[in-house]
Amino acid sequence: MVESCGYKLARLVNQIDSPVENVGTREEKAGGLNIFAAHPRGLPTLFFTELWERFSYYGMRALLVLYMVALPKEGGLGFTNDHAGDIYGTYTMMVYMMSLPGGFIADRYIGQKLSIILGGIVIALGHFTLAVPTMFTFYAGLALIVIGTGFLKPNVSTMVGSLYKTDDHRRDSGFSIYYMGINIGASLAPIVCGFLAQSDEFKGFLSKMGLDPNSSWHWGFAAAGVGMTIGLLTFLAQLKHLEGHGDKPRPTATTAPNSAPEAGNADTRKMTTQEWKRIGALAVLFVFWIMFWSVYEQGGTSLNLFADKLTDCTFFGWHFPSSWLQTYQSLFVIGLAPVFSWLWIKMGDKEPSSPAKFGFGLFFLALGISLMVPASILAQHGKVSAFWLIACYLLQVLGELCLSPVGLSTVTKLAPVRFASLAMGAWFLGNAIANKIAGVLGGKFDQNDTHTLVTLFGGMGISVFISAIILAALIPRVRKLMSGIH
Repeated sequence: MVESCGYKLARLVNQIDSPVENVGTREEKAGGLNIFAAHPRGLPTLFFTELWERFSYYGMRALLVLYMVALPKEGGLGFTNDHAGDIYGTYTMMVYMMSLPGGFIADRYIGQKLSIILGGIVIALGHFTLAVPTMFTFYAGLALIVIGTGFLKPNVSTMVGSLYKTDDHRRDSGFSIYYMGINIGASLAPIVCGFLAQSDEFKGFLSKMGLDPNSSWHWGFAAAGVGMTIGLLTFLAQLKHLEGHGDKPRPTATTAPNSAPEAGNADTRKMTTQEWKRIGALAVLFVFWIMFWSVYEQGGTSLNLFADKLTDCTFFGWHFPSSWLQTYQSLFVIGLAPVFSWLWIKMGDKEPSSPAKFGFGLFFLALGISLMVPASILAQHGKVSAFWLIACYLLQVLGELCLSPVGLSTVTKLAPVRFASLAMGAWFLGNAIANKIAGVLGGKFDQNDTHTLVTLFGGMGISVFISAIILAALIPRVRKLMSGIH
């Protein structure tokens, strides 16, 4: 979440008739197969920056729980599933929780550009610290990644929103394209980092080089650091496309109650009744946002362990790293995000409201996690086909594309622009809570107890189905609170 123009400038952009860089740009005139053709020039810059940042995050995420539960003789830490899940949940919770102070500092003091640069540097240092095989560097590396992500993540998403007017129909489409960039990085990460950390081929290479093959985990962590470094260099090289956006805010002494502040100046006006109603709509959606990610993030915990312990990870006799299965979520997003982006634009005024899209997202998520119930029953007779997880991930991604990019877009539409990054940081607190819940739930995974697995996955499926029904009933009230914003 690192995308935010100066909240003052973003407010000005939303108020003028023709949005800055939204019309007549080189990309918009290019046409053809360029997915950025109808969008502002700043979108590709943020697209590729976040692509590499997510490569670093998901590369490490694919390995984290597996590294913690691996035996010391295998180069791991030898933690129990429960202990590993608790640490995973706390770490991912803090990653998103730091988005709140990160967004506040960007809005009030240093601007979004500098926040992204500082965050990228600290994240890269964190991954390289994890590459050093000691218990101290393990925790120190996690702490550095938490701090760096807090500076970087809230500001990129807000900057994407600032490129569009509030009523611009391209906004959800732009977020879907941006979301595709996130998942290109996330799809490459498990393949590269997982190969280095888990594959017999790379371990054999290390042995031939006279190195400890059990140190392979740390080569995977180092690769994540390289990804973040590439992302940082990409952002620095393309800053010209974000000129006038995300600069350090300039405070002003007074601002008239009913006047728009100058670009780059702090806005101290009180919240209006309409703004409070829109915040109320966000608060309702926030609850379902937490529910969604609490189950979806099982990809890093219980589903990751299911892939490693109970899934047949062979292809025509060749054994592939279990972490590779995590790439399917991102591959499905890459393939389907352009479809959803096109669909929202094609539907025009008939496009479902944001709350309705949330409801569809929850429904598909429930279908996906429920597939793991029969998979768990079959697993008592031996390892099951990887297609169970692949089908689960496909359904979850359908839900993700209905909810996640739309959720980010909705924050930029409903939150007061003068608090853009802070609001995005607060929104990501939902991810913080959800990731902690996901870690706790994932820690209950027990590959030797079918009843526990059925209860775990079945309970999550039923809970999400009920949530989808409740949200469907609340849609008219939520839309009223949104005060005309779709």
